[in-house]
Amino acid sequence: MTTDDRSISTIHQPVLLEDCVRLVTGGLSRRHAPTIVDCTLGLAGHATAFLKAAPEARLIGIDRDAEALGLATERMRDEGLADRFTPVHAPFDEFAHALEDNDIRHVDAVFMDLGLSSLQIDETERGFSYSHDAPLDMRMDVSQSLTAERVLAEYSERELARIFKVYGEERFARPIARHIVAWRTQEGPLTTSAELNELVDEVIPKAHRPAGNPAKRVFQALRIEVNGELDKLARTLPQIALKLNKGGRIVVESYHSLEDKTVKSFMAQGLTARVPANMPIVPPEAMPFFKELTRGAIKADEQEIAQNPRSASVRLRAVELTRPLPDDIRHQFADKAEASTTRDRHSTGEGI
Repeated sequence: MTTDDRSISTIHQPVLLEDCVRLVTGGLSRRHAPTIVDCTLGLAGHATAFLKAAPEARLIGIDRDAEALGLATERMRDEGLADRFTPVHAPFDEFAHALEDNDIRHVDAVFMDLGLSSLQIDETERGFSYSHDAPLDMRMDVSQSLTAERVLAEYSERELARIFKVYGEERFARPIARHIVAWRTQEGPLTTSAELNELVDEVIPKAHRPAGNPAKRVFQALRIEVNGELDKLARTLPQIALKLNKGGRIVVESYHSLEDKTVKSFMAQGLTARVPANMPIVPPEAMPFFKELTRGAIKADEQEIAQNPRSASVRLRAVELTRPLPDDIRHQFADKAEASTTRDRHSTGEGI
């Protein structure tokens, strides 16, 4: 079934929608013509809900997937929201450039949904799902050169083991990497998800297999590596903080422990006073600059998981900027944001 055969609402179920709308739009009523940025627009399930809940707001929708961006733009027109919506074709770590290109200096709320969109999962030719046989592609942006097939064909055994262990938290990372190198030496490169499934199935002992497909952690690791997701996230969050108005909010949905750890660590920098524990008076410049809005992470309840199994691993966190960033933090965030760009080895294929 192609995308054209299905309605967008059928193939896309926004996760924790009510919570996201409350957190993103909750502080906008006191602002005139507020600006929301959805860094992971997808099929605009969350974005349309934000604009309906905040009728004076405008929304900048960023997505690296041109197909999803086109469908989201069409949906905005159908919903009568197009006049308050600006689509931007870019990866989210070009956040600052996206705002500059649209003459926007500061924003009031920024949302990120770090999961794969239903479009990417359900279109088998994209190769994200281990449930269907497909080419080993896994690119969110099909204009980049690095694919999962190239990773499996060209990375060393040591590098493959590293990404499976770090990004997939795979216990059998080393034997899987060893088997991949032996396979490509004897049989040629792996080219389909079925071949990768078969290989992993041969390596992982039945007594130690996780629930579901034993290759799911390997697929996850390859997707993160191909798209440079964790690096992009780490350099996007500082860009967002630098562009927030006072009272602005950052709202992030994560689906992987390393993503959530990155988000949690970033937010924690602004949630505590930066002074020794026994200091009797906290100077203004050392006061927290974030206020936590979620008291840890919000998770999907049993009802939502039953309706949308993809929500089972979600962790939703949000903070509000309570005062201007301290100068040292501003410089630190600026350095992190400018440390590298998306035109790195993930988009050019260099450095493999």
